[in-house]
Amino acid sequence: MPVGRQTDLGFAKLMPDIDRDGGWLLTLDGTPQSYVDLADPTHLEFEYTRRLGHLADALAPAGQPLDVLHLGGGALTLPRYVAATRPGSRQRVVEVDGPLLELVAERLPWQREGADVAADITAEVGDARAALAAVPAGSQDLVIADVFHGSRTPAHLTSVEFLRLAAAALRPGGCYAANLADGPPLAFARAQAATVRAVFPHVCLVAEAPVLRGRRYGNILLAGSTAPLPTADLARLLAGDIFPARLTDGDDLAALIGRTPPVTDADATDSPPPPDGAFSVG
Repeated sequence: MPVGRQTDLGFAKLMPDIDRDGGWLLTLDGTPQSYVDLADPTHLEFEYTRRLGHLADALAPAGQPLDVLHLGGGALTLPRYVAATRPGSRQRVVEVDGPLLELVAERLPWQREGADVAADITAEVGDARAALAAVPAGSQDLVIADVFHGSRTPAHLTSVEFLRLAAAALRPGGCYAANLADGPPLAFARAQAATVRAVFPHVCLVAEAPVLRGRRYGNILLAGSTAPLPTADLARLLAGDIFPARLTDGDDLAALIGRTPPVTDADATDSPPPPDGAFSVG
């Protein structure tokens, strides 16, 4: 049965998937936030989670454990995926909405009796940037920023100063990844790409072609690293997905950015709101 609860950021609702046993959809004020399959955590329903999953798959040999910091928790879809595909990974999740995290822990527990696949996932309530600032230097293989207050990324998680904190937390060759959303004329996406490029020498952007061409609003994945990213492997995984997406890097990404300057704390703003009905359910 569906269950709803008022949380710090809105009204959260968990709804079972009538077409998939074990599947659950989490919405916040009617906007889809997460989809989890308790029976099969490797099943990723949403396009953006599939792309983050492909990135995690491409970063290291199959099955190799990773140390991962997840900024933004939702229903812990990606932590569950990494735990299932890379057993032994040490993962920390920081979620600002305490009542939401409590709801997920109660109804969609990632630690279940008799199951050890998620034994190395810890989740806590806190601000993403404050938590990132306290992470020991050089301790993470992957930092994922997937933070939305409502349908918008908070301004303090979009600046060069924030990205420098992420870079400091990463091991040499580690990867920073952010799930963002934007629409025509892609001003926010261009600025975020410029910001990631100001901190990391190797950057790529992933989006569906209509989003990349500025024809509609949608999710955008940005990744940055001090080492070359596995763009060939990632592009292959993206092209073969049921929701194909395009990877842009190098000169093409530079052309997309143009003269757009990086974002600083002094001029940072929340991401633009989505058009009415862009992500809403029911």
